[in-house]
Amino acid sequence: MKTKKIITLVVLMLSMSATSLATDLYGVAAKVKTLEVTFSYNRQNGPGSNQYAVWIEDERGTVVKTLFVTAFTTKGRQRQGEATQRGYTFRPTCVPSWVKAVKAEERTDEDLDAYTGATPQSGLQTFIWDFTDQTGKKVKNGNYRVRVEATLINDRIVNYTGTFNVGGKATDVPLTRSIAGNDGSHDQMIADVKATLK
Repeated sequence: MKTKKIITLVVLMLSMSATSLATDLYGVAAKVKTLEVTFSYNRQNGPGSNQYAVWIEDERGTVVKTLFVTAFTTKGRQRQGEATQRGYTFRPTCVPSWVKAVKAEERTDEDLDAYTGATPQSGLQTFIWDFTDQTGKKVKNGNYRVRVEATLINDRIVNYTGTFNVGGKATDVPLTRSIAGNDGSHDQMIADVKATLK
């Protein structure tokens, strides 16, 4: 009787292990379809504030896809009948890392319009990358970087960067934060920045 219980217990444990393994293998294939980037955005008042960009780079630093950039950065504004200028041309501190990485000067207005959006109201912002490039083609498995850059005010700029693997497991992506500029104001314009493979 005792031997029968032990055998039953062993069979049950092996069965559970196999099910767990199958679930893990299935889970990686079925669940890791996107990278989700979220942060809390708190609209600020002040020159140069409220501009940000979210994008993906490959290992070489080439932009694979821009998920979002604020409209002022790419469309600028028109004053007193003057021709419209892109925001970064007369405010060079406007998300400069993104401008340089994407080679904005070489892009047409139509190209930039594809991922430009109005600066939102305060609240949670969510951006999803479906592992496709700017043309909609699926990228190869491998290492990529997610970048978030925000112009807090004037030349005070914050950057978040994290490396992750397309084809890997569902996980939170560790992000490093760097900030430029001496003015300590507006630091909470974006907060609680997270990136998660799902």
